[in-house]
Amino acid sequence: MPKVFIETLGCAMNSRDSEHLFAELSAKEGYELADSVESADLILINTCSVRERPVSKLFSELGSYNLRKKPTAKIGVCGCTASHLGASIIKRAPFVDFVLGARHISKITEALKTKGAVFASLENDESGYEFAEYRRSRSTALINISIGCDKQCAYCIVPTTRGKEVSIPTQLIVDEVKKAVDHGAIEVVLLGQNVNSYGSRFSGFHAPTDFLQLLEQVSRVDGLRRIRFQSPHPLHMDDRFLELFAANEKICKHMHMPLQSGSTAVLRAMKRGYTKEWFLERAAKVREMAADATISTDVIVGFPGESDHDFEETLAVMRTVKFEQLFSFKFSPRPHTAAAQMLCQIDDETASARLAIVQTLYKKQLSEAMRSQIGKVFEVFLEEADDGEGLYGKSHNFYSLRVSSGANAGEFARVKAVGIDRGALLGEVVDGY
Repeated sequence: MPKVFIETLGCAMNSRDSEHLFAELSAKEGYELADSVESADLILINTCSVRERPVSKLFSELGSYNLRKKPTAKIGVCGCTASHLGASIIKRAPFVDFVLGARHISKITEALKTKGAVFASLENDESGYEFAEYRRSRSTALINISIGCDKQCAYCIVPTTRGKEVSIPTQLIVDEVKKAVDHGAIEVVLLGQNVNSYGSRFSGFHAPTDFLQLLEQVSRVDGLRRIRFQSPHPLHMDDRFLELFAANEKICKHMHMPLQSGSTAVLRAMKRGYTKEWFLERAAKVREMAADATISTDVIVGFPGESDHDFEETLAVMRTVKFEQLFSFKFSPRPHTAAAQMLCQIDDETASARLAIVQTLYKKQLSEAMRSQIGKVFEVFLEEADDGEGLYGKSHNFYSLRVSSGANAGEFARVKAVGIDRGALLGEVVDGY
């Protein structure tokens, strides 16, 4: 049996695309997963273009893999950087056998058989394609609900690597959820660049619909216990959306709200479409409507023209909202984006100092948030911990809990938080299901 080694860089959508890649290779060409580069007959790197570092990492990884691989093994570059750089990848690294862009995942077996193949067009439409079935996790199913993005955020390269937004037909999504549940999934994660613009465009005829209607249909699937989604755009988080989020018991009470900056002036330059005041009001509404909800966010520091005052406004929003999870980055100029051409680029020393301040504040807030959970009881679906030490799981509001005994992997348990252990809550099972 031929074997494939897949390295996935970037977001959850890339993780799902990697599952699709293997599913197609397994179903059509009989591939198995390889546990090392050296044992693989095919090596795939599923790439990310959102920041400069993953792109730089791609070429260093390619060189390393070329030295370590079997003489007959093939190398393919897939995903967003493949869309962005196209044939220039092979020009720079001639040992690469093919390039497969983010809108061409279904063509993996065709690319495999064509030396020098380059599939990088943003016009290809896979929204109606039914992929073969494979998931790394039996309990949690990643499910794409759209392809591409119509936003034009000044810093973001995604529209030029994933193309215009197209929604996947509702019935295809619901059928995929049912298949996942039939194979043991208790939770689904609905994925899109902006999930709450679902339904704005389909490639063929489709009855009018929106993200709320999709959530309602998915929640009616028998056997499904939890629904997560990422990421909604703060601009489109209206009251109807928040009311369903709070009222639907299957929807997990964790909201990812990408802030990016706490300064309205910077948000305007970023073309985010909302103000600091709008974001704060929406975050307060989440807390008000779902008392135990947690909120995560993304923050970019060092955006062109960001003043000390702008940066202080970001810190002020952090102090007000007190995010339970935060992903923070220095601004990374990307090709084909408006921000890369802006004047007043922030020097790396200043950006690094600001990033350190953000991360220090977040660590303090996270510690306080976790301490406040001690003594609370959560419903947790437990699985074997990656390090092999006990069991691990997530609460409905996205806290991580570890337990050493009292339950079995693959089942729900009521877990009381009694301490903090390696970035997770240390728990004790109080009774099972």
